[in-house]
Amino acid sequence: MIYVHVPFCRSFCIYCDFFSVAVPKCSGKQAGEQAGLFGRYAELVVNEASVRADEILDAVNIHGSPDTLYVGGGTPSVLPFNVLERMVSGIGSALGRGTPFKYDEFTLEVNPDDIVENGPGYLAGLRSTGVNRISMGVQSFDDGMLRWMNRRHDSAEALKAFGMLRDAGFRNVSIDLIFGIDGMTMEMWEKTVDRAVALAPEHISAYQLSIEEGSALGRLASEGKYREADENQCRAQYDMLCAKLSAAGYEHYEISNFALPGFRAVHNSAYWERLPYTGLGAGAHSACISGGLLNIRRWAVDDIEGYMSGKSGGMEYLSQENIETEQIMLGLRTADGVPEEILPPAVVNDLVAEGSLGHSRLPGRLRIPEDRFFISDEIIRSLT
Repeated sequence: MIYVHVPFCRSFCIYCDFFSVAVPKCSGKQAGEQAGLFGRYAELVVNEASVRADEILDAVNIHGSPDTLYVGGGTPSVLPFNVLERMVSGIGSALGRGTPFKYDEFTLEVNPDDIVENGPGYLAGLRSTGVNRISMGVQSFDDGMLRWMNRRHDSAEALKAFGMLRDAGFRNVSIDLIFGIDGMTMEMWEKTVDRAVALAPEHISAYQLSIEEGSALGRLASEGKYREADENQCRAQYDMLCAKLSAAGYEHYEISNFALPGFRAVHNSAYWERLPYTGLGAGAHSACISGGLLNIRRWAVDDIEGYMSGKSGGMEYLSQENIETEQIMLGLRTADGVPEEILPPAVVNDLVAEGSLGHSRLPGRLRIPEDRFFISDEIIRSLT
């Protein structure tokens, strides 16, 4: 499993606190400098892949991680295609693989406006590099909500981009949506969900808006200019989402993720299963094996200049208690749950009796039932 962080965005969404730097559209000398920045960054990612090749290959060949590549951000679709292609082929070469290499799953995160602007030739190029899954940040089909979020696209552009992806032959497309926004009515949210269902993407991720300290929204909240949506409103929107997607044939396999049969996100599912992965690029995180245990967390410096100058990030070792807590916290986010034996029996009995835990589809495992997913944090806290 490889995650590549592309920390570039044309503009910042109001809610985002992920590590990224602004790269506005420009021309002339500035455009040349920006292209140079993109190219140098891609080269460093390839160099990092070469240095960590044994770690990457061992995770797949020895420890059973799926052979996946996920290019996220930031906004990877702001990269010129030739830069993205060099980076992907360079990673393949660094690992001693052919180009293009066929991963079990190769996901690229994109913005709708980039798809529309770059056109069919760009999409054909993505397919030629081996991209077989697209994750597109739609967030809403309400133009007012999109403007408030400071998104660069409108609903018409999102629809056009989705159609272009289909025309280009992509048959594994995920779209992101956001609910739980103060001022978003049930009617607005229902129209967005209905529009998403009508498109029939293979995968939908839906997240309740959270206020992150380092985001523009966090600053607005601290100034008293925004307040969190009412919890009852958020619960009603989540319940409606679950009901509509279930009726449309989607499997609710993780708290925020829904998939048509056979289209669970392979890469993300491995995170929740606590399998090792390697993060490449500035601000990327990794989970590594030591002594037969997945007990090392590594992260790169979240600074472009620092990353490019070779500045190191950080590392921590997880105790056995940390590992078990993490296994519970991640596993109980999913419909497959966790092995019953890792849970404290006394607490489990009470939670089963009240309906907050039940048996999953897998033998010997317990899960949080879907109708309790919304309060999963409270349930998990009682077990850790």
